[in-house]
Amino acid sequence: MSIDLTENISMSVRALSANKLRSVLTMLGIIIGNASVIAIVAVGQGAQKFAVGQFESLGSNLLFVVPGVEQKGPLSSAAPSNSLVLADAEAIAREVPAVAGVAPQKTERFRVIQANRDTQVNVTGTTPQYPTVRNAAVARGHFFSQLELQQKHRVAVLGSETARTLFGGQDPIGKKIRIHNLSFRVIGVMAEKGSSLGINQDEVVFVPITVMADQLTGQDNSHTSPTLQAIAVSAQSPETMSAAQYQITNLLRLRHHIKDENDFTVRSQQDILQTANSITEMLVILMAVTAAISLLVGGIGIMNIMLVSVTERTHEIGLRKAIGATCTDVMIQFTTEAVILALAGGSFGILLGVGGILIIVVLTPLEAILSPTAMILAFVVSGAIGLGFGVVPARTAARLEPIVALRS
Repeated sequence: MSIDLTENISMSVRALSANKLRSVLTMLGIIIGNASVIAIVAVGQGAQKFAVGQFESLGSNLLFVVPGVEQKGPLSSAAPSNSLVLADAEAIAREVPAVAGVAPQKTERFRVIQANRDTQVNVTGTTPQYPTVRNAAVARGHFFSQLELQQKHRVAVLGSETARTLFGGQDPIGKKIRIHNLSFRVIGVMAEKGSSLGINQDEVVFVPITVMADQLTGQDNSHTSPTLQAIAVSAQSPETMSAAQYQITNLLRLRHHIKDENDFTVRSQQDILQTANSITEMLVILMAVTAAISLLVGGIGIMNIMLVSVTERTHEIGLRKAIGATCTDVMIQFTTEAVILALAGGSFGILLGVGGILIIVVLTPLEAILSPTAMILAFVVSGAIGLGFGVVPARTAARLEPIVALRS
């Protein structure tokens, strides 16, 4: 008695529907596994896109020159040093042809006061090139000029959050603030940029680096030029970044009279981004593998329940074989039931995963990316798990002798 596929599926659905609660509980492992894998992959891809956006907000085609020797290891960074000075930045701007702009930076945290309001913010000494190099726009007023830099005018440009904290809804342009007991005239307010790498880019005050070095932090007497914490450099184009990095390294080695190990480090924006992406990818893979374990647990649950079902339906199996069903027919029926359980669980898991992604998008700043490949792969893996873990119970059922099954 041979049964076609349509009738076999119909019989399997009726058999599973007879024990709805047990079928749902059996599918639970597959549902959770699929939902977890889909959500984790989506969040991981969203995190990578978020990281790219964070780095792009810093500026385009960026190189960062920082003082000190780069330390080797998983959490590598540059060892602190006073090896970079303002004259180095000026030399890079003047002598490196692959460079489009240079913005030296010297940052200290100060208390900033306006009337009866005050706040603690990072005060950054820099040059007029900063907005261009770091992709920062001025919303009101203007950034300080080269003349104001050279003549050491006490002028300040506020971040948008700092302006709100100190002046509320008032226009701060032309008003005075005090930094480290020195009076500064506000000449501009930066456009909002939000947070980047955990740092609020709107809680800041920009002043000329000459004023920062000479009047706010004091000049180190061992140097004829102000020391720097970093030099941000924008290359002419993405294609010239490697050339710019090479040229900057050679220039600074010559200026610092270096024969062996560098006393500075040149990092590209892409290098930092690739490191961040590598870490994100490893975390996503780790979490996805952990979530996939629940798929295996779900498959074991399916096999367990199907073995119980074989025991419960021994009489049915004997009756079918007695009226002509072959071992293949019985095996196909039980395998079909296992596959239906797995595919149904996979489908519900996909829906649950998509729902979880929508919740993540609403409640977090991440733009979770729904991956059709992950959905298709999860669905196919679910079917394969149902097929693989359904074979053992199906073979057990197919091997039953009709007379023994009927007596049972």
